[in-house]
Amino acid sequence: MRMRLEYVESERAREGWSDVLGAAVFGADPLAEPIPAEVPHAAVRMPVLAGPPRWVERWRGAEPPQYTRVGAVRLACAGGLAFGALSAEEPPEPPAGLSGLEAATEWAYGQIQAALAACGRPHLLRIWNYLPRINAETGGLERYRQFNDARRRALLSSGRLIRGPVPAASALGCGHGPLSIYFLAAPEAPRFIENPRQVSAYHYPRQYGERAPIFSRATLVEAARGARLFISGTSSIVGHRTMHAGDPAAQTRETLTNIEALLAQTPPFTLESLTYKIYVRHPADLPLVQREVDAALGPRPPRVYLQADVCRADLAVEIEATGGCGES
Repeated sequence: MRMRLEYVESERAREGWSDVLGAAVFGADPLAEPIPAEVPHAAVRMPVLAGPPRWVERWRGAEPPQYTRVGAVRLACAGGLAFGALSAEEPPEPPAGLSGLEAATEWAYGQIQAALAACGRPHLLRIWNYLPRINAETGGLERYRQFNDARRRALLSSGRLIRGPVPAASALGCGHGPLSIYFLAAPEAPRFIENPRQVSAYHYPRQYGERAPIFSRATLVEAARGARLFISGTSSIVGHRTMHAGDPAAQTRETLTNIEALLAQTPPFTLESLTYKIYVRHPADLPLVQREVDAALGPRPPRVYLQADVCRADLAVEIEATGGCGES
């Protein structure tokens, strides 16, 4: 299993697509970036806080992939890997008893399960979810909690597990637009990793929602050509409680400590060997967050800063990371 993750400035992303499994474009106007029509990709309305107005996240395989479509999911397969992407608009008149987001989420996850079965790569390694207005309430319930409820129903109806061996994942709030999801999958299951400093997300108490989030803190793929590590969106949570509310610098330090706790279980990965995507709720906090990140990581690891709403309103920062997918 060979793959490489790269973040490319929009002006440099117009060529070099022959071995790309899939992509995601981030920026206030991501649809302005031309992506080859056959390549699975997500366009996420999420402003870039440092650097060019748009970043292109590209996942490269070992060989030119085969592109196909299963239902609403655009798929690319190569070397035992599958990359898929889809978007789901919220219906203006959802079925009785469901919000528009719940209906879109159930439909999208049903489409993903069908695509995984069709491509022969049934094991999700990593999944990214971007939904607008994640912390807003509609019908008396926060939209993030609506998303968790609907995802759980969809997974159960497909015979999927909702705790234990579940993929690494992120769920972030973006600007207006559809629910956007992309994922990586493989024929065999990864190793699922939890953080000894944190309660597993799927065991959160009900104060965070009637239905708990469904993700592992990280997944690890071990292969002869080297390991690949996928760290879920990680924040300043110890046990199940938010730490350092109102202090983005301290939250950044706590978040990096949580990532280090995962790395202690996955040698030889270190903070300096990963690639990072860093979500900051308030753009004014960016200098504080950058200072802490630079002090911990040094100049070498690639990193992208984006403005996003985090799943809890008292969280200012979320960081995800990938290991073993750098330059080869």
